[in-house]
Amino acid sequence: MNKFNYDGSPQSVVAMIDPSGNEDHFLRPCFDHPTLSDLLDAKGVSWKYYSPAAGDLWVGPDAISHIRFGADWAKVSIPNTNIFNDIATGTLPGVSWVIPTGPSSDHALGTDGTGPSWVASIVNAIGNSQYWNSTAIFITWDDWGGWYDHVKPTQYNSYELSFRVPMIVISPFVKAAYVSHVQHEFGSILHFTEEQFGLASLGYTDARADDLADCFNFNRAALPFQTIPAPMRGADFLRRPQSSAPVDTDF
Repeated sequence: MNKFNYDGSPQSVVAMIDPSGNEDHFLRPCFDHPTLSDLLDAKGVSWKYYSPAAGDLWVGPDAISHIRFGADWAKVSIPNTNIFNDIATGTLPGVSWVIPTGPSSDHALGTDGTGPSWVASIVNAIGNSQYWNSTAIFITWDDWGGWYDHVKPTQYNSYELSFRVPMIVISPFVKAAYVSHVQHEFGSILHFTEEQFGLASLGYTDARADDLADCFNFNRAALPFQTIPAPMRGADFLRRPQSSAPVDTDF
């Protein structure tokens, strides 16, 4: 597997797209800027980033210098199946990022069909645990479903927004069977988290984006969890060898 970010070589670069759509500039994905994890640390809220493998393209914290080379790197939990043990032992942090392997990612031309089972196994583990009544789960993808969208994206600058991607919100306090017609962004998940934990704002897209309030009703009793039927369970993923297949290398 190719290594990226701070675990990669100087030749491990990504293409940058200019306002005209040209990919003629490359850089190493190595940065150092504030992240949601910094806000969580400042408030004393626990967090973990459950990842398939160190140095992988999808290991976001590996691109942030003060995380990769600081104490917070211990909060990057490898492999991603560690989340099942943390749920079972009552040590799940306040905020979790859970990243799939390439084959379980639903990524076009790179999936083996286990993605829905992977998601269901985590949701079922949380839903049947002590955490259900105080949890919101956001499931989303980094690519759109059909490589096309009939709705023109809102443009704030030369780079955003883009085609819509799906998002599923699971919680005992969601509006059941509700389809949102509000414009949300990835920053909306940040905004929601900041509000729920009383965090400061990063002042980026989180400040502009909505807080997903239309998806919830916190003024009623928690809904009971209903187990999601799926071909594979968490135990199957625990027994499954971790994939080293490259992920999302279509740049």
